[in-house]
Formats: sequence, structure tokens, C-alpha cells
Amino acid sequence: MTFARAPLGLKPPRPEPRPDYLAAVRSLPCCICAGWGMQQATPTAAHHVICGRYGQRKTPDTSAIPLCEGHHQGQWDTTKLAIHRDRSAWVEAYGPDTDFVAATQDALAHILERTP
Repeated sequence: MTFARAPLGLKPPRPEPRPDYLAAVRSLPCCICAGWGMQQATPTAAHHVICGRYGQRKTPDTSAIPLCEGHHQGQWDTTKLAIHRDRSAWVEAYGPDTDFVAATQDALAHILERTP
């Protein structure tokens, strides 16, 4: 018998870590700076999406998106709206972070085709 989801009471297996994919995400420009015509002044970080996530489990590495430090944590670059500082304002300004997953995966399709 095949289940679409894990049976009740059982957690689905955790996806394999993909450090190669995360490194490639960090090589991309910030999706917010690029999309809204802002200048990126800090390095890109790989942000694991948090919108629409319920529970504490981190999303798979292959759903990470590129965000500059200002749009991600906002500790050094406080001139930008950081998702981890004010998620609701960030979502209101830019939309849910899950909206940027497909474009990131398209840009890195050559890495997704390879197995780790």
C-alpha cells in the first residue's frame, strides 16, 4: 500500500542535506534586490522559506532562496526590511517567500538534476 503522506503519527523522512545546492543559492543575487531594483550591499545568504510552514522542521535545502543579509536577518544592513525581523511586513511588501522558490530552482536546475 502506498501513502501520499506519512501515516498518522509518523513523521515523513527528512530530506537529505544539499550543501552543494545551498552554496549555489549563495552565489545568486538577492531575489528581492534584483526584483525591486535595489542595490545589494551585503553577501547573499541561503534562506529556508518560512511562510506557510507549520511546526519547527526546517524546509528542504532545495527550497532555499537567495536573500542578502539586509532582507534576511537585518543585523548589519538595517536599511532594508528583513524577513526574520518582521515577517508580516516583509510578506506585505514582497509577498510570501515561497513565491521565489520556483525561480531559484529554475536558475539552479543544473544542480537539481545532479544527485548529491
